[in-house]
Amino acid sequence: MLGEFDLDPQIQGLVQRIVDSYNGDHRTQHIGRGYLPSRSELIRITEMLLEISYPGYFGRQDLSEKNVYYHVGELLPRLAQAVYLQIFRSLCHQNEIEGNYDPNGSSDQALPIDTKARGMAATFLDRIVDVRAMLALDVQAAYDGDPAAVNTDEVIMTYPGLLAISVYRFAHELYRMNVPVMPRAMSEWAHQRTGIDIHPGATIGRSFFIDHGTGVVIGETAEIGDYVKVYQGVTLGALSFLKDERGRMVKGYKRHPTVRNNVTIYANAIILGGDTVLGEGSTIGGSTFLTSSTPAGCTVTTSPPELNVRPPKSKSAGAEGGDFVI
Repeated sequence: MLGEFDLDPQIQGLVQRIVDSYNGDHRTQHIGRGYLPSRSELIRITEMLLEISYPGYFGRQDLSEKNVYYHVGELLPRLAQAVYLQIFRSLCHQNEIEGNYDPNGSSDQALPIDTKARGMAATFLDRIVDVRAMLALDVQAAYDGDPAAVNTDEVIMTYPGLLAISVYRFAHELYRMNVPVMPRAMSEWAHQRTGIDIHPGATIGRSFFIDHGTGVVIGETAEIGDYVKVYQGVTLGALSFLKDERGRMVKGYKRHPTVRNNVTIYANAIILGGDTVLGEGSTIGGSTFLTSSTPAGCTVTTSPPELNVRPPKSKSAGAEGGDFVI
């Protein structure tokens, strides 16, 4: 009770107003409801996935051929349990907000969801080896595509583009399985860490390299082929949004561009629209704004802006600050 805390009357009034605001708008609170995935656990899962994907670079570093088997044998069960539990909570949360699950009802309701969550977790973990094979190609693409890269160790340890791609590839697997909440939360953690925003629904092929990376945005329905390279500030976004008869945005249709194999997109280029296709082997110059398709093998640039350079103003002899008038 509030009296137990001996609060100042003014503070007590404010406490009551804040609590009343919770009851007045259920969009911004999760009180008295059952399930929600844990942000901290999703971060822990992401970090364990990085540790198991890049042994010796993330997490434990004293690994050898003699102890790595035992390391993975200890790490994998913890990862499996955490993944299962967060998938279970995500599925229960989805059922709850759709009105299909009563957190105060019979525990028998959770049994089908539990079975589904265990199957999803097993399927996801089984993809680790294949995702690692994709990540090895991404590491090589970064090393080959950046003349400043000293070695692949440096790429794995320091490149924000690789971190964002690594998290994306695992989040994408969850997205394909229709796991709610988890994939987006994982991708947004990487977004916060790197400044690179890759929606887990995007489809990205092999040997993908983001150079520098800050400000890159790749939308949910973007499709990117193999051996694509993008620089900082690139946006693969939507041109416009369809709305229904009530003025709400329609979801689920293709809104973002398609990028064919072997395309290079330079810094701050903006490519918009679900019908926009960048042809195979094309090069898109920096600061280009595109809303239409380009043929294979082409180079797209914009005309340089007209620059006006004024010579420095001469100062009157003996006068200081002659350029300023008050």
